[in-house]
Amino acid sequence: MSHPVTTDSSRNTPPLRPDCDLFCRVVDNLGDIGVCWRLARCLARDHGWRVRLWVDVPEALARIKPHGCDEPRIAVMRWSGDLPAGCVPAPMVIEAFACALPQTFVAAMAALGVAPRWINLEYLSAETWVEDCHRLPSRDAATGLPKHFFFPGFTLRTGGLLREHDLLARRDAWRADAMLRRDTFERLGMQPRADALQMSLFSYESRAIATLVEALSAWPRPVQLWVPEGRVLSSLTNALGQPLSAGLCAISGSLEVGVLPFMDQDDYDALLWHCDVNAVRGEDSFVRAQWAARPMLWHIYAQEDDAHLAKLDAFLERYAEGLDASVAARLRALHRGWNGVMPVRADDWRTLLVDLTVLTPHAQRWATRLSAIDDLASQLVLFNQTPI
Repeated sequence: MSHPVTTDSSRNTPPLRPDCDLFCRVVDNLGDIGVCWRLARCLARDHGWRVRLWVDVPEALARIKPHGCDEPRIAVMRWSGDLPAGCVPAPMVIEAFACALPQTFVAAMAALGVAPRWINLEYLSAETWVEDCHRLPSRDAATGLPKHFFFPGFTLRTGGLLREHDLLARRDAWRADAMLRRDTFERLGMQPRADALQMSLFSYESRAIATLVEALSAWPRPVQLWVPEGRVLSSLTNALGQPLSAGLCAISGSLEVGVLPFMDQDDYDALLWHCDVNAVRGEDSFVRAQWAARPMLWHIYAQEDDAHLAKLDAFLERYAEGLDASVAARLRALHRGWNGVMPVRADDWRTLLVDLTVLTPHAQRWATRLSAIDDLASQLVLFNQTPI
């Protein structure tokens, strides 16, 4: 039986028929639920929508929202088997990442006088073909209902990226306010040094961690590497030769590694805003690193038959526009090495740090360019209002 999850459900449950039903299946690494929670929050905060977020493992949400659902327009619902009798689908139904809606829910959609706008929200890609497939319909075999593919992306012919309306203003205000920064650092147990290069590391396991540690340890300037607790710790432990866990610190030459507890999304945003360079993974942190407007390194989620490498190359081709050709080539090679295509030498990491003087203003220009594209939530709202 599906029911509201008791994070704070007594006051978070919207009326029987909200504005949007959003379905999410937690696969691994919390990436899917991270994206879906941000989308639900954007729809609720920026557009006043009431959102019913269906999650098959709602406990996963506690990792990124440890204090519970504090959004009065969002109801987090446990999705297990058939949905409750009498559950009326919302005017917009979003099926995140082809998670496959329950057939009873699809039948309820078909039974309505006016069928909901059914969206298949796809994974983010910079590949050119997504522009031709964005908003294309398909027909459900059982009911004949149209389902439209919605592709987030980096151009005006895609669905854009998730971005709260006040995100960039909050970023700039945080950077300008010493008290806000201090509060964040105290909450996370960080003690940043003014003379140190600041880097964050949130990635999957990687053999390239060993040469990263080698390069940072020998860097002529102090380096503080902030690592949210996660999968990469096993690679770091091997590289440093000592066990690591949240709250611990390790020193290796010029390098100080600080392991941070797994944090909520707002604190992670602030960590990205703070650092000079960010290594990120998957989709959610990848997008947030771009809004941080700082140089980044992307560890893409690996797929069968190396399909992810085409996505990586497509993004790098777009991202490198306007960069000096030699800098772009080095950045592309490091990304491919970081993602296991080739070995990464310590010299490759040192070159990245030297290139930060060029990559930093480039990252700022890239974020400004992306901000000219309507954000994903706004595009979904507009699409819901547009006659087909």
